[in-house]
Amino acid sequence: DFSKAMSQAGTSQFQEVIRQELEYSMKVELDKILSTAPSNELEHTKKDLEGFKKLFHRFLQEKGPSVDWGKIQRPPEDSIQPYEKIKARGLPDNIASVLNKLVVVKLNGGLGTSMGCKGPKSLIGVRNENTFLDLTVQQIEHLNKSYNTDVPLVLMNSFNTDEDTKKILQKYSHSRVKIYTFNQSRYPRINKETLLPIAKDVSYSGENTECWYPPGHGDIYASFYNSGLMDSLIAEGKEYIFVSNIDNLGATVDLYILNHLMNPPNGKRCEFVMEVTNKTRADVKGGTLTQYENKLRLVEIAQVPKAHVDEFKSVSKFKIFNTNNLWIALSAIKRLQEKNAIDMEIIVNPKTLDGGLNVIQLETAVGAAIKSFENSLGINVPRSRFLPVKTTSDLLLVMSNLYSLNAGSLTMSEKREFPTVPLVKLGSSFTKVQDYLRRFESIPDMLELDHLTVSGDVTFGKNVSLKGTVIIIANHGDRIDIPAGAVLENKIVSGNLRILDH
Repeated sequence: DFSKAMSQAGTSQFQEVIRQELEYSMKVELDKILSTAPSNELEHTKKDLEGFKKLFHRFLQEKGPSVDWGKIQRPPEDSIQPYEKIKARGLPDNIASVLNKLVVVKLNGGLGTSMGCKGPKSLIGVRNENTFLDLTVQQIEHLNKSYNTDVPLVLMNSFNTDEDTKKILQKYSHSRVKIYTFNQSRYPRINKETLLPIAKDVSYSGENTECWYPPGHGDIYASFYNSGLMDSLIAEGKEYIFVSNIDNLGATVDLYILNHLMNPPNGKRCEFVMEVTNKTRADVKGGTLTQYENKLRLVEIAQVPKAHVDEFKSVSKFKIFNTNNLWIALSAIKRLQEKNAIDMEIIVNPKTLDGGLNVIQLETAVGAAIKSFENSLGINVPRSRFLPVKTTSDLLLVMSNLYSLNAGSLTMSEKREFPTVPLVKLGSSFTKVQDYLRRFESIPDMLELDHLTVSGDVTFGKNVSLKGTVIIIANHGDRIDIPAGAVLENKIVSGNLRILDH
């Protein structure tokens, strides 16, 4: 036993030496990169690289899944409130003064590459020529006009989206919404083998674009604080931010949740509220809220030990998942940021670059910080508050007559009998937005649709109606044109346009 203990001590000592060497090598490389920064970028680059160094240090310390499965418990009953209960409290007469304490923050760092678009995802047209950004501005403008308030919009851009977004913002200069932006950090990608940065200098254009990455939305706390914008909003009397992904069209300002935050029934304000919603089969991988060491904690699938992944995905044990619609007290972010006390698990995101080089990105997620805040709460909201557009299949749903658009907000049509959306799977010929738009002369009537699968070279004529379960499969080399005015109800359409009953 003694020799075993000695060898274990030796191993951990050896690991510690390696860790220190890696940290030292990283510091040397980062100093070299910093020395190439022009004087006007020096301070900013320094902050970014300091933040990265902290993350890298933690990455070297942590091993294996970051949760002890035995400690995970179901959250206590009162820690996740049903939305109906919060809505039932109604609204006070002075809702305008409550609204004036709110800032809407949209996470706008992503590009539209997964949908075959160049530039920021927020500039993709989603409905009647309106982009994600247009709809967001319309929603907030509608609030400000209706209640005579001054709710600002803040966009967290990344170095990928900043320039294009700022150009487009001029078009809103006459709208009744103050729009601010700040940039999230820019971190160096590291070589998977050597664990050293692949960047040799600070530039991030041309062949260097692949050397850098925005480190996930968990970076919001540090970069919002460092930008100085947070302090000026606090000075204006703003108290809460409502944070959500810009591509979640269901994430509109909810007055009932806001009122619950500002006027809590028990007199004790929450510093952090996470909107969760019930899982469907499509969401089994979504992060879930658990009780862990007497705190609410967000657990993501990547943190789960392999032996427990199936249990994590089980809808009976973990019924809800995080929508990434979050309400957070500004004063709490400031306090925790100044104490360096925001704790988020590191997400290791492996990527293969165009040239075949394997790299890793170290990221964090905004919701993971819930355990650092006091008096956190989950609110189980209706599914309608989670309407993300990640693919053209999602885009087809939001463009269709399943939804009506009013003041930038999409609501499910009253003509639809079921409150759930149909399951839509469009094949690879529809992945890119341009190809997708070319294949629909007009968006089909989908009010009575349950399930649609389309595969291969398929186009839709005008005024097509889809009902029940519709499966359309064009075999390799074949093309199927669904004729204008066609009504397909429970049909399978195959290879050479034979239409069969489903």
